[in-house]
Amino acid sequence: MSILYIFLGFVLLVVGGEFLVRSSVAISFKLNLSRMVIGLTVVSFATSAPELLVSLQAALNGFSDISLGNVIGSNIANIGLVLGITAIISPLMVDRDFYRFNWPIMMIFSIVLYFFLSSELVLSRIEGLALFLGIALYLILLIRRARKKPDVQTEEVDPSLMRTSNFKVIIWLLIGGGALYGGSELLVTGAVDLASRLGVSERVISVTMIAVGTSVPELAASVIAALKQEKAISLGNLIGSNIFNIASVLGITAMIQPIAVVSTATLTSDIFWMLGVSFILIPLAFLPKKFMVGRIKGLVLFVGYVIFVSLAFIN
Repeated sequence: MSILYIFLGFVLLVVGGEFLVRSSVAISFKLNLSRMVIGLTVVSFATSAPELLVSLQAALNGFSDISLGNVIGSNIANIGLVLGITAIISPLMVDRDFYRFNWPIMMIFSIVLYFFLSSELVLSRIEGLALFLGIALYLILLIRRARKKPDVQTEEVDPSLMRTSNFKVIIWLLIGGGALYGGSELLVTGAVDLASRLGVSERVISVTMIAVGTSVPELAASVIAALKQEKAISLGNLIGSNIFNIASVLGITAMIQPIAVVSTATLTSDIFWMLGVSFILIPLAFLPKKFMVGRIKGLVLFVGYVIFVSLAFIN
């Protein structure tokens, strides 16, 4: 039953996330927000909703390892799994904004998270607020840069949602909210049950299975685009997803319910893997061929991710 719960949880999170994004964008159009602002803020927050609900549900139920493992594991999967597989299929170009703006901010948030967690082995409400204020500042800087540089890439926004009726928006919001709540409940319950049956910690399940599950929609979209020889993914958007995971998901969760570090492996292993795969993007972007993440580099990232998952279960 635990596998069924996890599967149904993932399905509901995907469905709920899609309806929430659609309703959020439609509401934003009704508030006369520009497509650029919607793409940089509303869509980014809405696409982080599944991770937020899972982390919040886990924290409220006393499973802090799942809250932290979900975010840390997703950030590792975004780079090792999503970027790795996509680069193996179709090499990616690296734009200057990546190493001048997005990457440094991702590293700052990652290092700050490490110090917050290691100082008192808990992410407090004040620290959660600090992370959330950090994401607000990041979004202000993003919008200013986008206005100065029209070519800055944002999340895609469907213009047809401009004509959505109020009735549809309400229905989408109800479906999205209900599916996200039900999905997070089933996923956390299934993950805890599976961990006990396999004799491993909730941290191992969350940092591997749950993290991969929440990255599957992004991975599927990237692989399909790469196979079609389209521009697969924007490195900036991928890094932005990692920033949102730390600052908004953990920030909001901690403000509602402080997140304790239960497993020592979170600080002695997982977070260093997250810092490591994040840091290695810079040498990969410049060596040996500049501004290109090709198949060999993608293979390095993917193999690194496989090693991380293997060690999580072995240890």
